[in-house]
Amino acid sequence: MEEIIPSLTVLLLIIARVSAFFVTLPLFSHRTIPATHRIAFAVVLSWMMYYTMDVEPFEVNGDYLLLIIKEVMVGLFIGLLAYIIMSAVQIAGGFIDFQMGFAIANVIDPQTGAQSPLIGQFLNTLALLLLLALNGHHLLLDGIFYSYQFIPMELAWPAFGQENYVEFIMKTFAGIFAVAFQMSIPIVATLFLVDIALGITARTVPQLNIFVVGFPIKIGVSFLVLLIMMGVLMAVVQEMFEIMVVSMRDLMIILGGG
Repeated sequence: MEEIIPSLTVLLLIIARVSAFFVTLPLFSHRTIPATHRIAFAVVLSWMMYYTMDVEPFEVNGDYLLLIIKEVMVGLFIGLLAYIIMSAVQIAGGFIDFQMGFAIANVIDPQTGAQSPLIGQFLNTLALLLLLALNGHHLLLDGIFYSYQFIPMELAWPAFGQENYVEFIMKTFAGIFAVAFQMSIPIVATLFLVDIALGITARTVPQLNIFVVGFPIKIGVSFLVLLIMMGVLMAVVQEMFEIMVVSMRDLMIILGGG
């Protein structure tokens, strides 16, 4: 029993980081996956990772409790960064829906429980399927495994309050809005031209009820452009996956004091 308890201290720290990582990680944190399955998967994965760790056992004291809190925060921050980057798809869908007139017809997002744009949900589903097709979920699991090389388990406290950490988060947010704008600009720009054409039509033909005619025209043009630009959108989503993996690595380096 005395030999088992020191080993459990290391295993508990691994479970804390991995389970917290799965709370916010895209795809693995989806609410449609039962909580018992996610917990079991986190425990099994932690148990497998335990045999790859060459760490001395810890004493159960106040410092150990701080290490558990630190592991939970590290897992949450890394998974949250990946989720923030994936949310660019939802932001792009919001831009598109606002121009299409679908902003009043939101649906409930099963992930967050909040209202989400229709096109955003559609693009988010395609993004998750593309993530699975490209084995991106393997890269996400590699991220939590190799995080111990950048943020050692025995590290007392990561660099959460450093200036480069805050700057990195701000640059990441700015980059996400840029990616969302790239995804939505073909449809938004096309609908802007449609609005100009409808405005000219309304001035030249006053008898025409432009509000009744314009709404289905904008929806039809939007779906046509969305169908034509689908390949470009998926290419941008693939680029977003690369940004996500690189950003997770950079965050680990910053938190590890690098």
